[in-house]
Amino acid sequence: MQLWLIPSLYAAASIVAGLLVPRLEARFMASGLDLSTSSAQAYLSAVASGMMALTGIVFSIAFVLVQFNAVVYSPRLVVWFARDRLLFHSLGMFVATFMYSLATLAWVDRQGTQGVPLLSAMIVGAMLMASVLMLAQLVQRLNNLQITRVLQSLGDSGREVIASTYQEVRPSTAASAVPDPRHSELPALAIRHVGNPQSVTSIDVAKLVGLGHRMDGLVVLECAVGDTLLEGTVILRVRGAASAGLESQLRASIHLGDQRTFEQDPKYAMRLLVDIAIKALSPAINDPTTAVQAIDQIEDLLRRLAKCDLEACRAFDQDGILRVIYRMPTWEDYLALAFDEIRQFGSTSIQVMRRLRSALVELAACAGNERARTVQAYLGHLDSGIERSGFDPEDRAAARIEDRQGLGLSHRQEENAPARLGGQSERAAS
Repeated sequence: MQLWLIPSLYAAASIVAGLLVPRLEARFMASGLDLSTSSAQAYLSAVASGMMALTGIVFSIAFVLVQFNAVVYSPRLVVWFARDRLLFHSLGMFVATFMYSLATLAWVDRQGTQGVPLLSAMIVGAMLMASVLMLAQLVQRLNNLQITRVLQSLGDSGREVIASTYQEVRPSTAASAVPDPRHSELPALAIRHVGNPQSVTSIDVAKLVGLGHRMDGLVVLECAVGDTLLEGTVILRVRGAASAGLESQLRASIHLGDQRTFEQDPKYAMRLLVDIAIKALSPAINDPTTAVQAIDQIEDLLRRLAKCDLEACRAFDQDGILRVIYRMPTWEDYLALAFDEIRQFGSTSIQVMRRLRSALVELAACAGNERARTVQAYLGHLDSGIERSGFDPEDRAAARIEDRQGLGLSHRQEENAPARLGGQSERAAS
């Protein structure tokens, strides 16, 4: 549902209720609120005027805070914050309370009867309480814009996408993933993007498998989730006897949007975390501790990806025939996305170098043999960068010590602690 529909539905419901409830109440309820007309009018007027003033103040502050934090963290976070449904539900409730208060106010002393609608006045009070509760929730949500909670939320989004997109590593099916030789004899059809640039938000692989089975062919995707499609960009190539008649259904299997989303895209959560880290490392901000906190979340995502089958880029039908070949990032792609820019922009920070080294050492310990070798090679690249840096010898030695906190408690010192303590004991005894 479009987010702008949420406050619109609240407003429409309040208008309908304002037209019907007082009329039904006047017809079927003989008793009214035991309150003077002037007091009821003052109460309803205060609620209506107060809600509009509250709406303007709260949402002005909300958008200023969102914009400020988006500038500090990453411009791509603007939409993520602005799409919060609580923001739109709060706006809808505030507007509905304002409009229903006006409708009830119109029925106070209707036709000189000196009556105050009991039920409608109680509904206004209940809506006022609901508005206060939503305001409290909104203030709490704004409090979640603190950097630690933003990083945690991005990490949670990435973990959810990884769990839904990948399965754990299973035995290789490379032998059964060989394309059917008959597919090379079928006519090829290239489907291209038409229109304004759009991003691939998700791919319905199951639907593509069904279409491949129907035309007894093979679908090869030329784009991946997160790619931006331009005019004439090839979306997919298909080989099948009846491929021409299914072009519209093949297009519909590739879901497009104005911008990337977290759906089926673990890279996007990692991209935002990296954006926050390198923004913190810019000379204008100079906050390496935030970069270290971002690396905490990035390392957790990589640990989970290390246990996933990242090479599962083929989909089969119920008969075990290969129908779809699609693109997914490799372990090397994720490693480069996670650390390349942070390594480059944080090359002058001992704190960042130590945290990166700690992340790589522990990733190599938890990854499989082939992926561990890739991590070890990247660790060597990091060390060579430290050697070429402008650090003096003592700083270079300090930067090569892995430390989860960056500048906190180095693992090397922990390992050498027993030896140091032993030496101290010997000196004390002598």
